[in-house]
Formats: sequence, structure tokens, C-alpha cells
Amino acid sequence: MMTSSSRTMPPLRQGRQWLRTLLIMAGVALGIALASCPSCWANPRQLGVNLTLTFAYTVSLWLVNGYSVEWLDGYARWRTEPVKRLLLTVVVSLGGSLLVILLINYAFIVLYLGRPVQLLWEAGALGRYLFPLVFTCIVSLVLHSRSFLLSWREALVQNERLQKEMAQAEAETLRQQLDPHFMFNALNALTSLVEDEPKVAVRFIRQLSLVYRYVLDARGREVVPLHDELAFAESYLFLQRIRYGEALQVTMPAAAAVPPQAVVPPLSLQLLIENALKHNVATAAQPLQLRIELDAAGRHLRVVNTLRPRRVAPGESAGIGLPNLRGRYRHLTPEPVQVAHGEAEFSVTLPVLTLAAG
Repeated sequence: MMTSSSRTMPPLRQGRQWLRTLLIMAGVALGIALASCPSCWANPRQLGVNLTLTFAYTVSLWLVNGYSVEWLDGYARWRTEPVKRLLLTVVVSLGGSLLVILLINYAFIVLYLGRPVQLLWEAGALGRYLFPLVFTCIVSLVLHSRSFLLSWREALVQNERLQKEMAQAEAETLRQQLDPHFMFNALNALTSLVEDEPKVAVRFIRQLSLVYRYVLDARGREVVPLHDELAFAESYLFLQRIRYGEALQVTMPAAAAVPPQAVVPPLSLQLLIENALKHNVATAAQPLQLRIELDAAGRHLRVVNTLRPRRVAPGESAGIGLPNLRGRYRHLTPEPVQVAHGEAEFSVTLPVLTLAAG
């Protein structure tokens, strides 16, 4: 049987595995042949025919059940559809095995012995099918039980990995939430505004309050409405524009284009915006262009920034924000976070999830 893991083996190792499997089957076939026909010891020709039939049954039934396991693993997995998988296992395993048994009997009785084909379904033919079917049940039980146990172990490992990734992501998110550099820069900007533009300073304080209120409300939540995440991004970007001025130019999607049931992990946009500001130079002469785009179907959110890389000081960036965001998404959906690094732009595309109604 060729499993997904054996397909990745080197050819030499695959050959050795096949040879070892065939030798085991030959030993099993020889044991069954001698046990089922003790008189064959005295008749080499009869022993050869019996051994050939037994080996044909053993190899064919093993391959049919082995490949059926591989096919069923890709069609209906034990973890997600156990009842459907069980029914398909019974139908495919017994149906395929019965077809193989019928073909072997046809080859032996009709082609080798030259007997009429009616002998395949005569009243006394039940014994020729019963023993191979019993053997099939044993082989099928072994192979499908192994598939079930491997699937169960894979689910445990994946669940443990996802829990670890979520814990790391939450720890990194918490670290970013309490990042003192952002508050230090915000207070510096506020100090200059209070003296020069008190009305703008009042708005700045309100937006800063909204940012930290959102951070506290989003803590511990897996997803938040996309409307709320975009509103938070607006407040966060307002604070950054006070600091950067004309050096930062941003476009946002229209609020009317956002589906009401759309959700994303909290602070996803803040992470991507912060990364763009942290890793690129932004000046009035060469402003940093930042675009937040929602596709027409409302299924993907894309954050694009122009590339003007700057050297990041040691300790300023741990380089784990984006991997942690990917880990949070793996916990929620099989659709990956897409990262594109071009010559002039860097983009990250986030899948937009849908909150089930009710």
C-alpha cells in the first residue's frame, strides 16, 4: 500500500519497503496454503497451485484494502465524518474485495481449469468466497483501524500545536498591546499639540481613548466584527498621522462595502500597520503609501504598503508578529494568510471569516 508518507520516501527506501511487504505476504500465503491443504505436501503441483491462489488472494486483498484506506482518507476522514467514513469503509472494502475474489476465481476456474463460468455462482460455490471474505475482514480491520488511530493521533498533535500557537500569539498580542514605545510617541505628540493646537489635542485624546478601550475589549476574543476592526484602524491611524503628518498617506475601504457578518482576529490590522511603519522610511518627500483594500466579495482584506526599507534597531522588532498572526488564523480557518513581497510593494492578504447567524 502506498501511503502519503511513503510517497515522500526515497525510491530505494520505497523499494525496500515493497520487498519487505511482499516477503511478509509470501510467508503468510505459504502458511495459509500449508495449513489449508496438508495433503499438498505430497503433491508439489497441487501445492504450487494452492500457494499461487493463496498468494494472489493475499496480495490482491491487501492492495484493495490498502488503497481504499488511502482513497477514503482523502474523501471522508475519521475526524470530521466518522459515520460516513464507517459506511463507506464497509461498502468499499467488502465490495472491492468481493470483486477481487470473483476475478481470481474466474481466472482459476474458467481460464486455468477450462470449466464453465456458471460454476462461479453455483450452490456449492459459497465456500470459495467465504474464507477469502473472512480474511478480508481481518485485513480490513487491521488497515482501517490503523488509519483511524493515525487520524486520531494526528488530531491530537494538531490540536496541541494549535493551542501552543494560540498561546504564543496571545502572548505576543498582549506584548504589543502594552508596547511602551507607542504610548511614549503618543504622549510626545500630545505634548506638542496641547501647546500649539488644543482642539486637535482634544480629538487626539479621544482617539487614544478609543484605541485603548478597543484593546481592552478585544482581549481574549478570537474574532471581532470587521466593522469594529476598521474603525479601530481609523483611530490608530489618526494617532499615527499626527506623528507622521504628510509622510503617511492611507486609503481605507468604504464602510458600506463591509459585510455585516464579516469577522477577523482582533488587532490584525494594527499589527500590519505597525509593521509597515516600523520597517519602512516615511518622509514628506517620499511618503509611505498604505492601502487597506476589501475585495468585491468581502472575503479577503489586503494591506499593501510601499517598500522603503529601513534598518531596524536591535530589540525594536522580534520578527514573530506575522508568524503569530498566521498561527491565529490556522486556529480559525484552513485558508492561509498570503504574503507577497514585490519590488515596490509589500502586501498581506487576510481571509475574512463569516460569523454564523443565530
